[in-house]
Parts: sequence; C-alpha cells; structure tokens
Amino acid sequence: MRALTWQGKRDVRVETVPDPVIQDPTDIVIRVTSTGICGSDLHLYEVLGPFLDAGDILGHEAMGVVEVTGPEVTAVSRGDRVVVPFNVSCGTCFMCAKGLHSQCETTQVKEYGTGASLYGYTKLYGQVPGGQAELMRVPFGNTLPIKVPDGPADDRFVYLSDVLPTAWQAVEYAAIPPGGSVTVLGLGPIGDMAARIALHRGAGLVIGVDLVPERLARSAARGVQTLDLGHYGKDLPAAIRDLTGGRGTDAVIDAVGMEAHTTGAPIGKAGQWATGLLPDAAARKLMERAGIDRLGALLTAIDVVRRGGTISISGVYGGAADPLPLLTLFDKQIQLRMGQANVKHWVPDILPLLVDDDPLGVDGFATHRLSLEDAPKAYETFQRKADGMVKTLLRP
Repeated sequence: MRALTWQGKRDVRVETVPDPVIQDPTDIVIRVTSTGICGSDLHLYEVLGPFLDAGDILGHEAMGVVEVTGPEVTAVSRGDRVVVPFNVSCGTCFMCAKGLHSQCETTQVKEYGTGASLYGYTKLYGQVPGGQAELMRVPFGNTLPIKVPDGPADDRFVYLSDVLPTAWQAVEYAAIPPGGSVTVLGLGPIGDMAARIALHRGAGLVIGVDLVPERLARSAARGVQTLDLGHYGKDLPAAIRDLTGGRGTDAVIDAVGMEAHTTGAPIGKAGQWATGLLPDAAARKLMERAGIDRLGALLTAIDVVRRGGTISISGVYGGAADPLPLLTLFDKQIQLRMGQANVKHWVPDILPLLVDDDPLGVDGFATHRLSLEDAPKAYETFQRKADGMVKTLLRP
C-alpha cells in the first residue's frame, strides 16, 4: 500500500510499504477513504524527531470502509463505514469506563509514563502505524471504531476522529456559563471548531485570537468577535477586557500549545533547536528532562481570564522543565483542565449534530482536499500557514 512516512525533520514521503494484517482476533483492517492533517502532526514534522524512526507511518484522523475483520469481531462487518478515534483505547478498562479513553490502561505506554497509545504519534505514544495511508489496522474492533451511516460525504463524519471531540472537550472543560464569554487563543482547526461549538452551546460572546488573516476571516464569518494579535500585540489583554466590562472573559481556551516552530520565547526556541542537533538518544533525554515550551499562549490565557474563571488547554504542550510542569499536567489531565480528548466519550453528544443538519459547518470545514500523494507538499504548506490552509483532507 501507499502511506505517508516520516524520514527526518521536515522530510515526509509517500512510499510503498507492506499492507497491514490482522494480528489479534479483535482487529479489523479498513480501507482509508479520508484522512486529515492535524496541527499536532507539525510537531512530528518539526521537533519530535528523536521519538520517531524513519519509515514510521503518520496520521491519526482517519475514516474508511472495513475490509477485513478478525474472527472475534462482531460489532462491525466488511463494508461498514467507520471513523477511527485517534486514541487507541480498549473501551473496557477502568479508565475507559470512566470516560477517560485517552488514559486507557490497556494501551498506556509505560516505558515513557504516558497515556493511551495514539495512531501515528511517536514512541511516546506507542509508535502505532497511522492513518495517512491506503489501509489501516484498527485494534479493538468491537469497541473502538465509530460506525457511521452511508450517504453523506466523508467530510460530515471524518472530524469525529479528532477535531470535533477535541474541540467539544475544550468547550466542556472551559465551563462557560450560559450566555457567558470565552476567549479562544488560536484559530487553527481546533480553535476554529471550539469557537463554533461554544456559540452552538449558548456562549454569549466568543472572542477569537490569531495572526493569520484567513483564519480570522473564517471565524468572523461564523459570528466570532475576532482580534488580530499582529495588530494588538501586548495590548491584547486590554482589548479583551474592554469587551468584557473590564473583567476578562469567563473562560479561555488555549488552542495553541507549544507551537514550537513559529512563535514564542527565544530560550524555548533555542532549546528545541538544540535537540535537533543531537543524536536521537541524547535528544530524547534532553526533551524528556529539560524540554522547554514557549508559554506565550498560556501566559496570555492567565492574563485575560476573569478572576474565578476557567482555562481549558487543548493545545499540546510537551516540556518537562517549564515554570509549570506541563508535560505531567497535560498527560495526566490534572486541572486547570486539559488533556488529550477522550474521543469515544463525546461521540454520543456530537453524532446527532452530524446526521441531519450541519450546525457546526463540517461540510465546508476543509480548506484543501488533496490526494495522499500530495501530502508532503501539504505538510510544507500547512507548516508555513500559506495558501489559506486551515484544514486539509487527504484522499488515499
């Protein structure tokens, strides 16, 4: 099959690799029909190379049609249309039963002390082959895949793999009071969708902050009060307080995270640059023990949230030596509130919004639809925030 593979920093290639096979009686193999490029994929493209091997298959936002089922699979059949959550979660352990699928005890990566395995996302999260490929092996075939109806185009359902549940959880964790206010920092795919969900769920004022004109315009068209960080700069907190009676918003959603390759403090930039010059073993130790994130977005969130408000972090942080221990806080989902989205937990809330009408605008959410063979160029474009690219779907 053809698949997108990591080969080195800013070097991803579509190559012919072996087809996946059934390894466990409850496995299934799907033929991928749509797969997304996520903002967190850029962390692999840029700074997480020490935790990857050449040839690793990337991608964690996939859907498709069941091709093969293991002998113990009864929940889906060949020909069924399914979305694959990005958490590799068993659905039956203590954590899954608590709705914490991102902490699945069956697939936790104990070597690195991290939560549930993720598709296509480094040794830190299990080094599981991802979904930017023609075929994909999916374990836990009776409990993990999300069966969706035939009919609507893939765009209606593919975001159940990551974007929708991640944004939904970000809004849920933000605890915005009815008619209340929220600032969304970063209007990439997750921030954009979180702003839409906040409005859908009754927020009275949603303020969206970004630097990219196309992203600002896209959110403004859906009723978000947008602020261009390039225009306001250090005056951004004052501008937000001006819009909220001097208090700041009831909640802030940090949808930026480490954003390691584009903005932030020079010390963090230098530290992450240095890891790129070291052999993998040494770089892994440096990132695990002395990784420094650029905390501009989080510090802004702390500034602009009102007293007694809530900060919800959906952007990924990975530092171990920050002024806050964000690696541990994020991975263990300790309040503020934060953590990888518990995809399966939120599906019952979200799926009814996708079956008939389209209140969240998922049908037109993708800005680019490209073939899998175009993936390397798409990564480069997305990393540069060029060509108005916000969300790309690949068709294998």
